[in-house]
Amino acid sequence: MLGSKKEIEILRSGGIGVIPTDTLYGIVAPVFSQDAVNRIYELKNRDYNKPFVILLSSIDNLGQFKIALDDVIRQKIKGLWPGPVSIILPCPFDEYEYLHRGRESLAFRVPADDDLIGFLEESGPLVAPSANPQGEKPIINIKEAKKYFGKKVDFYIDGGDLEGSPSTLVKFRGQDLEVLRQGNYKIEQR
Repeated sequence: MLGSKKEIEILRSGGIGVIPTDTLYGIVAPVFSQDAVNRIYELKNRDYNKPFVILLSSIDNLGQFKIALDDVIRQKIKGLWPGPVSIILPCPFDEYEYLHRGRESLAFRVPADDDLIGFLEESGPLVAPSANPQGEKPIINIKEAKKYFGKKVDFYIDGGDLEGSPSTLVKFRGQDLEVLRQGNYKIEQR
């Protein structure tokens, strides 16, 4: 598993950290801690109207957000996950407004990394934007992360140099996929 029980406990108590993912380093917070989520917005100097991608350990975690999928959409998602594909799904519930920022939808991803999935099984879903201030290039290692964030985050997990690219971002129009951002994982419009 990625990290240790110490980092899991920090997250469970509303802390934030920088961890390696299967694409880039992410600055992570427990999704159900509004204070921790807002802390990341402040640290990244991020536009408050832009929701974060949420990392899940499995497609079954979508139920925690009251998201129900029909069988066709579920099968299409299972064909993309785990993997570097973030999928925007409707989530119009007021209790998640601090996550969807009035857009009434959220982007979810199940990473293609068994150690990270094990970490997510213990921590629960995490918001996980790239670990860099808005407008700056993504970091490739923990040394760069510490330059950006210093002691303003509660922990760092070193995964070596990561020179990936952001996840591919898609949403469904009916039962067809629309690609909003092409990452390393190429998807044809369908």
